[in-house]
Amino acid sequence: METIKIIVLAVAAAIVYGILHDQITARVCVEYFTIGHRPVFHTEDPTLLGLGWGVIATWWVGLSLGLLLAAAARVGSLPKMDARDLLRPVGVMMACCGVVALTAGVVGYVLANGGVVTLDGWLAARIPPAKHALFLADGFAHLASYTGGFVGGFVVCVCVVMRRYRRRIQAMAAPPTFS
Repeated sequence: METIKIIVLAVAAAIVYGILHDQITARVCVEYFTIGHRPVFHTEDPTLLGLGWGVIATWWVGLSLGLLLAAAARVGSLPKMDARDLLRPVGVMMACCGVVALTAGVVGYVLANGGVVTLDGWLAARIPPAKHALFLADGFAHLASYTGGFVGGFVVCVCVVMRRYRRRIQAMAAPPTFS
């Protein structure tokens, strides 16, 4: 049951992050969702797009993280960790992903405004030129979020295993108790 709680924690955290992230990026450049993605939601409402894409684009990342995190926290003979032990590490990872996404979005916007990166091809033809830098900012932010999620998830899993090893060492070093 604890394994399922860990998986649900990771999926829920990813979805909440995705919805919050997409609520912001849909307002920065709604065309990122209406033109840059296949039409799943026939709306231009940034709130609805942020909600829908926030779920569709992140649940599977959360599931992947949840499976790996559950294995890191529960498999083997080391002291087990439960979902409650993982709340803080997952929360910190999500906050770090947000900072990385914001930074990448700003960098993307600056680079696009400076002509260092450009929107080309069919996207450039369909998106108003005044929105190109904003579209690229969204793209940078989204790519950074996925990268941060995968790298951060790996780091969290390694930290969880290391914490389990430390708990075992501490338990072995503790003086015996006599009843």
